[in-house]
Amino acid sequence: MKKDFISIKDLTEKDIQEIFILTDRLKKDKLKFRNILKGKVLALVFQKPSNRTRVSFEVGMYQLGGYTIYLGPQEINLGVREPIKDVARTLSRYVDAIVLRTFAHKNVVEMAEYADIPVINGLSDFLHPCQALSDIYTIREKKKTLKGLLLAFVGDGNNVCNSLLYASAKTGLNMHVAVPLGYEPDKNVLEEAKRIAHSKNASIKLFYSPEKAVKNADILYTDVWISMGQEKEKEIRKKRFKNFQLNSSLVRLAKKDALIMHCLPAHRNEEITEEVIEAKNSIVFEQAENRLHVQKAILIKLLR
Repeated sequence: MKKDFISIKDLTEKDIQEIFILTDRLKKDKLKFRNILKGKVLALVFQKPSNRTRVSFEVGMYQLGGYTIYLGPQEINLGVREPIKDVARTLSRYVDAIVLRTFAHKNVVEMAEYADIPVINGLSDFLHPCQALSDIYTIREKKKTLKGLLLAFVGDGNNVCNSLLYASAKTGLNMHVAVPLGYEPDKNVLEEAKRIAHSKNASIKLFYSPEKAVKNADILYTDVWISMGQEKEKEIRKKRFKNFQLNSSLVRLAKKDALIMHCLPAHRNEEITEEVIEAKNSIVFEQAENRLHVQKAILIKLLR
């Protein structure tokens, strides 16, 4: 692996498989790895509030024997109080790795460019690689394979969707994306993912009809319609996305045993109905748990 984890695009299929195998071991025997990062310190530099990202990294480092320092918006005020390159070079002399959760993706790229230590993308407006890698691991764990399966993503072509496209392509998982016109995933990501998927005998397709996208799908996935920073677009987004709700009618078009996924937090009865998120095939909290285990594997790979 590279010294940073910025995008799943940078990983090979072998890298991903090694992370997944290590994750399996971490889940099976927590005690074996309890001191593997003893003395290591992880800085969590967050411009955005978080539940899963912050808690999973803090708990993960603790379980591996390391420590975390949380630096919220007021402590750093990234790029305002001081330049990102100065923050990167300063933290490189204090800690062993940085998780950056930010708005602009260029902030993660710049942090990685100037830091002498590993930088992990905890979320940007362009990508959410930790989430997507954990999601693919969860599908593998539940279905025992990835090859030949179809993941249908319904909703906004956002950062999670972009990372899922890379992750699906790299692992040979077929993926359908259904979005309203004008809310497509990044064009370059989509085209790159299509090329990579083709080399793995898999396919990635874009739809403007959720019904067509989810037909015979093995996994159904959605995310919020209004992400942090998009609150001013709330009303117009609700109108544009109203036919893209993951509800029981849509679920019936997929396979009977189709898994239901959502990266959380969920706006129940908006992008997903209460009935669907609480259905017996819903694995949203398994997804959330696996953020902890997959990120522990990433930390070990980068810091060992």
